[in-house]
Amino acid sequence: MHTPLYTTTMLTALTILATPIMLTKTNQSYTNNIKLAVQMACIITTIPMMLFINNGTETMLTNMTLLTISNFNIKISFIMDMYSLTFTPIALFVTWSILEFSTWYMASDPHINKFFKYLLIFLIAMITLITANSLFQFFIGWEGVGIMSFLLIGWWYSRADANTSALQAIIYNRIGDIGLILAIAWLTSNMSNWQIQETLMHNFNDLMPALGLILAATGKSAQFGLHPWLPAAMEGPTPVSALLHSSTMVVAGIFLLIRVHPILENSKMALSTCLCLGAMTTLFTAICALTQNDIKKIVAFSTSSQLGLMMVTIGLNQPQLAFMHISTHAFFKAMLFLCSGSIIHNLSNEQDIRMMGGIKSTMPFTSTCLTIGSLALMGTPFLAGFYSKDTIIETLNNSYLNAWALMMTILATMLTAAYSLRITIYVQMKHPRHKPISPINENVKTLINPILRLAIGTMISGLLLTLTILPTKTIQMTMPMPIKLLAIMVTITGFILALDISNRTTTLTTPKQTMYHQFSNQLGFFNTMHRNTPNTTLKASQKLATQTNDLSWLEKLGPQGLSSAQMPAINLMSSQKGLMKSYLTTFIITTTLMLLLSL
Repeated sequence: MHTPLYTTTMLTALTILATPIMLTKTNQSYTNNIKLAVQMACIITTIPMMLFINNGTETMLTNMTLLTISNFNIKISFIMDMYSLTFTPIALFVTWSILEFSTWYMASDPHINKFFKYLLIFLIAMITLITANSLFQFFIGWEGVGIMSFLLIGWWYSRADANTSALQAIIYNRIGDIGLILAIAWLTSNMSNWQIQETLMHNFNDLMPALGLILAATGKSAQFGLHPWLPAAMEGPTPVSALLHSSTMVVAGIFLLIRVHPILENSKMALSTCLCLGAMTTLFTAICALTQNDIKKIVAFSTSSQLGLMMVTIGLNQPQLAFMHISTHAFFKAMLFLCSGSIIHNLSNEQDIRMMGGIKSTMPFTSTCLTIGSLALMGTPFLAGFYSKDTIIETLNNSYLNAWALMMTILATMLTAAYSLRITIYVQMKHPRHKPISPINENVKTLINPILRLAIGTMISGLLLTLTILPTKTIQMTMPMPIKLLAIMVTITGFILALDISNRTTTLTTPKQTMYHQFSNQLGFFNTMHRNTPNTTLKASQKLATQTNDLSWLEKLGPQGLSSAQMPAINLMSSQKGLMKSYLTTFIITTTLMLLLSL
C-alpha cells in the first residue's frame, strides 16, 4: 500500500545526501550546505518511519541486476523494515547535531570542508549498510565505514599517535573482515544470489557461517580480544569520536548480527559464544574505564562496555532488544562526546580529568547535559538508557542461561555507575584545577543547539521507542520484585561505593598503587603484550637469520666452513705459513751468514 511512498522518500533522502558530495565547494557555505542536506534527509525519513509505526508494513526494492554469472545473480536491493526505517532517521538526527557542533569545534581547521565531506560519506556508508538487502551492498557499506574511520581517526596526520591509531583501527577491522568474507563465501556456495532475505529462508545447521559472522562483529564492534582499537581511536577529532561511537562504525557489527540473526538463532554454540564474549567485553572494558584519566577514553570504554551488553542480548536470542539499545544508546553517547568536546575546547585542549574541576559554575549548560548523559548511561529510570538496559538485564535474569555471564554483566552494570560518577566528581565538582586563563565561552548557538537537541532525545527517545516499537520476541513480564529491581539496586550500590571511595581518596593519603589498579590502568596489559609479541618475534627472527642460519650455512657447512676444514691439511703438507716478515728476516740472516763465511 505505502511501498511507493517508502521507496520514494528513502531514495530522495539518499539523493539529497549525495548532492553535496558532487557539488564540492571551497567557500565556508559548503559546511552549511552539508548540514542542511542531513537535516532535510532526517525530516524526510521520519515520514516512512511514522507510516511503519502506524501500519507496520515493510517493503523491499530490487530493481537493478549488476552481474549475472551462469545461475548466480548480484542485485542492488534495498529493504525498508523495522531496523532500517527506525535507525536511519536516528542516525541522521544524531549526525545533524554532530555536524552543527563541528562548525564550532573545527572552525579554525583550514580543511573543514573536506572534514565535513568525510563525515557525510561516513554517514552514507552506514545508511548503505543499514538499508542493504544484498550481502554485496552490505559489504560495500561495511568497508565504507571502515575506510572512512581510517581517514577520520588519522585526520591530524602530523601526529604520530593519530597515524598509529588509524592503522590500528584498520588492521583490527581487517581481522573482522576476514570473518565476514568467509561467511559470505560459505553462504554463496549454497545460494544462487546474495539477497539477505532469500538467504535467511534456508535452515542452516552449520556452525561455520555463524562463527564467521561473530568474528566480523567482534572486530567491527570492538569485542574482547579485538577491542584495543576503540580507545586508540580517540586520537581523532571529538566530532569523529561522537559519530563513530554513536551511530556508525561500532554499531555496524552488532547490526550485522541483528540482520542475519536467523542464521544464529538455531545454533546454541553460536548464541553461547555471543553471550560469553559480550559478558567478558562488558566487564573488562568497564574495569579499564575505572582508572583512565583521559575523559574521551573513559567515554570510549563505556561504548565498548555497552557494545558488550548488546552482544549479550544477541546471545539471549533477543535481536530486537539489542536494536532498541543501539537506538537509545546513540542519543546519550553522542551527547557525552559533544559535552566532552565542549569541555576540552574551552579548557584549551585539556583532556585529563585531574586537570579539570568546577565546571558546573563556569560551564553550567555543558555540565547539566553531561550529567543527564551520565545518568542515562547508568540506566536511571525514565531516561533513554533505562528502557533498553533495564529490560536487557531483566531478560538475562529470567533466562535459563549462563550464571557466569549474568554475574559479569551485573558487575559491569555496577562499575558503569562508578566510572560515570568519577567523571561527574572530577570534571564538574570541587575547585577548578585547570589553567586560569582558559577562554571559557559556551554562549554559542552552534554549541548549545546540538547538545540541547540530543539532551531532549536522551530524555524522550526511550519512552517513544518503547511505545512505538515493541520486540516481537516476547519476554517474560512477570517476575519477583528483587529480580525486577536488581539492575537499579546494583547501579545504586556502585554509585554509593564509588562516592565513598572518592571521598576517601580525596580526604586521605592515596594508598600505593596495587596490581589491580595497574591491571585496570594498563588496559589488562594488552598494550604491553601487543608490543612484546612483535618485539620477541623480531628478536627471535634476527637470531635465527643472523646467528643460527649464517653460522650454520656460511661458517660451518658453507664456503668458510670448507676452507676452515682444509686448513689443517694445508698446514701439514706445506711449511709455508704466509708469514712474510719472518721469511724475509730468515732470508737476510742466512744470506749475511753465508757472505761472512765465504769471506
